Amino acid sequence: MAFLERYGSEGLVQKARRFAETAHQGAFRVSGDPYITHCLAVAETVAEWGLDEPSVAAALLHDVAEDTSHTLADLERVFGAEVKFLVEGLTKLKTIPSNEGEEKAENLRKFIVSFAEDIRVLIIKLADRLHNMKTLAALPPDDRKRIADETIEIYAPLAYRLGMQKLSGELEDLAFPHALPEEFAWLARAIQDPYEERLAYAELLISKIRSLFATHRIEPVALDARAKRHYSLYKKLIRHDMDVTKIYDLVAVRIVMPTVADCYAALGAIHQEWPPLPGRFKDYIARPKPNGYRSLHTTVFCVDHKITEFQIRTLEMHEEAELGIAAHWAYQQARNNPEGTARWEGMRDRKELRWVEQLRNWQNALGNQEEFVQSLKADFFKDRIFVLTPANDVIDLPAGASPVDFAYRIHSDLGASCVGAKVNGKMTPLDAELRSGDIVEIISQRGKKPSEDWLRFVKTAQAKQKIRGAIRNSDRRFKERAESRVISFHVTNEDRPGYLKDVTAIFGNARVNILRLASNTDPRRAFASVLVECAEPSKDAVEKLLVKLKALPGTREVHCTHHDAARPLRRGGGRGDRGIPRRNKK
Repeated sequence: MAFLERYGSEGLVQKARRFAETAHQGAFRVSGDPYITHCLAVAETVAEWGLDEPSVAAALLHDVAEDTSHTLADLERVFGAEVKFLVEGLTKLKTIPSNEGEEKAENLRKFIVSFAEDIRVLIIKLADRLHNMKTLAALPPDDRKRIADETIEIYAPLAYRLGMQKLSGELEDLAFPHALPEEFAWLARAIQDPYEERLAYAELLISKIRSLFATHRIEPVALDARAKRHYSLYKKLIRHDMDVTKIYDLVAVRIVMPTVADCYAALGAIHQEWPPLPGRFKDYIARPKPNGYRSLHTTVFCVDHKITEFQIRTLEMHEEAELGIAAHWAYQQARNNPEGTARWEGMRDRKELRWVEQLRNWQNALGNQEEFVQSLKADFFKDRIFVLTPANDVIDLPAGASPVDFAYRIHSDLGASCVGAKVNGKMTPLDAELRSGDIVEIISQRGKKPSEDWLRFVKTAQAKQKIRGAIRNSDRRFKERAESRVISFHVTNEDRPGYLKDVTAIFGNARVNILRLASNTDPRRAFASVLVECAEPSKDAVEKLLVKLKALPGTREVHCTHHDAARPLRRGGGRGDRGIPRRNKK
């Protein structure tokens, strides 16, 4: 194949190619093609992604130890420890069993351990999966369905987590017709009619943008319009009751500019020409996604008032969006050692890969096999949201995550001591679902312990593990609380910054555990009401708390009420997301 010409005839890659051809001689795929064609295709993809020679060699040899008479020891003797290690990591997970049980959990654990040691294992595995998906039609229907489901559930999300956006979408689209054939057929029919219309619109749009940029003396490196991917569109339709008429941005425009300054200049020209949709502008250049993705996203009322999405980025950002961590590997290889190979050790500390180490530590801590598999799907392979700290740091969470999940992702101590949360400046119940772009501030109380009720709504395995551990270590305290009475403190105060933190500090200093904290501000923002529920302390402690609350600057009125702990605590989440108790449904 042409890609092999870049490697010396006696080098590592050509040596691996000859070895693989001999080892697989006489072997054929289900499609009837010689088996070596698969090995060459995987190696070509790995080479195109810019990985080093040991990675390309391992791609050529990735099935040798599994499918031929040659052993890993043979590979180490001929090619060295590095290539043998990569092939061994790939061999550990030939396939993931479809059953939900110990076999699947154990295979997933092995896979995690192997790519946590060296991310090249995962990148080569993704290249292997890509070619398998392209040739999936040769397999029986049951096998196609199993492999497609596995690709959507595990491999496409892993590609996304590595920042390989293009690969993630391509894997989903290849799997879609096999995993959900009826849904795919329906979608193909539903969007078939306007296809020619969208194609014509895209050509018109490109012409208009070029004229606009010429007026502003903006010169893009590349400019193209494309239709949304099928599986991405299907997921979006699910959120819109499968109504195609509600999906407006079926065409997306990608603009590649020479510099970051040019990106913002292009954005300004577009917004000057076409009004943007409120709330649809995302600056992932100033605030990259946790997987390293950088770009400007905006959606505008474009030509003929059609809603159109624009993505604007530099060439380097574009290559990173296409190849993710593989692009970083290629940059490092070219920069650090043009004549040799980049080393994995130099990639370990990249912030985009911190989730790999987190995943390894987490899978070691979870003992229950079924819990491990289910939590893995929910926490690491589910759709992601990106929320912000008050300091503008981006936090990556699974869809449906709560402020408690957010707090635990920041730090275990913050999660345990969480008593309330502000989302976009408003008090919000702890069980509220966060959305991408939310700015989340956690209100904590010193000495606070997690609530068992949190297990009802938290999504991340990290939060569940920490909460359960705290409950196990504090069984006696929870039993005592269940047998005690509960007291509610109702405070009316002037609305001022920091008041809630001052309130929680009073309870923390008195070593009184807050069970629930809620706040509401009147429309004029002149006064606020604060509700604090806690296990009833001694009469003397109650009196001291009342005195301190009344003495707090801004307090206007304080009173308390008593009730049994057996009575369910009021859940927050009614009007305006400010922690006001919901009314009972009729």
